[in-house]
Amino acid sequence: MPLPLGSGSAVGVVGVGAMGLAMLRRLRSLGVAVIAHDLDPTREVLARAVGAGTATSPLQVASAGCSSLIVAVVDAGQTEAVLFGPKGAAAGLPAGAAVLLCPTLAPQETECIAARLLAMGLEVLDAPMSGGPARAEAGTMSLMLAGSPQTLQTQEPLLRALAAHRFVVGERIGDAARTKLVNNLLAAIHLAAAQEAMQLIAALGIDPARTLEVIAASSGASWIGLDRGRRALAGDRSVKARVALLAKDSALAATMAAPVGGLGPLGLAAVARFGDAVARGWTDADDSVLLSRDSWEAGVAVPTQPATEP
Repeated sequence: MPLPLGSGSAVGVVGVGAMGLAMLRRLRSLGVAVIAHDLDPTREVLARAVGAGTATSPLQVASAGCSSLIVAVVDAGQTEAVLFGPKGAAAGLPAGAAVLLCPTLAPQETECIAARLLAMGLEVLDAPMSGGPARAEAGTMSLMLAGSPQTLQTQEPLLRALAAHRFVVGERIGDAARTKLVNNLLAAIHLAAAQEAMQLIAALGIDPARTLEVIAASSGASWIGLDRGRRALAGDRSVKARVALLAKDSALAATMAAPVGGLGPLGLAAVARFGDAVARGWTDADDSVLLSRDSWEAGVAVPTQPATEP
């Protein structure tokens, strides 16, 4: 059944990467008209394959009658360019249209971008996402949401279509970004801890696959550690979540935490561990590389001193 977004309305999606494409596919499966743009033409081919329209710029997406614009790029620089660049979407959106800020951004970046959009007569939702592409395509991912109650209400049909788990953390723009960074810091800590566990398994000479299954049914389990550990042991090198993302997000979390006392030792160790992974040239590898056989058999360096906060 088509999603009731209003007569003639469409959803714009700028950024057709793993998550952007998954959300686009989800919306198309529900009969929603979608207009997309990505700098990579091969991503736009994938969008057209499921019936989405494509545009030559973010401005052209916005000018196609979008009632909602999903920004699904990587960082603040890309978000600024998409919205306010020479062919930015903000100038083409109709008054009252809503912009969903889905990248993981620093809270102050989210606040500044939102203030500019609100001053232009647009609505804004601070809406970082979690769950990965498979869950996004199935509509079972999570969205952390902050914004005005009115905007949340008008965008509810779209939000409900995108995410089974919708957490409204407050009205203050930036609070969803803060929540996402706390979540991603914890994910980085879990992966850093799982890396140490894999190194210990190797040193003890016990079966890593069997040990992971024990952990899965026991108190040491974490979803991300098990997911990445199983893929690493299977030799799955497909890139689902680049090392660069948690490296960026854990560093952003450290910056966010600095005015309120800074990160504790586990958070600092996770920042250092991902910094080490980047230094080893793993930036564009899947973050399961931290748990790969090459990693733990080689005895990847474990930082022994707290990292200096950015």
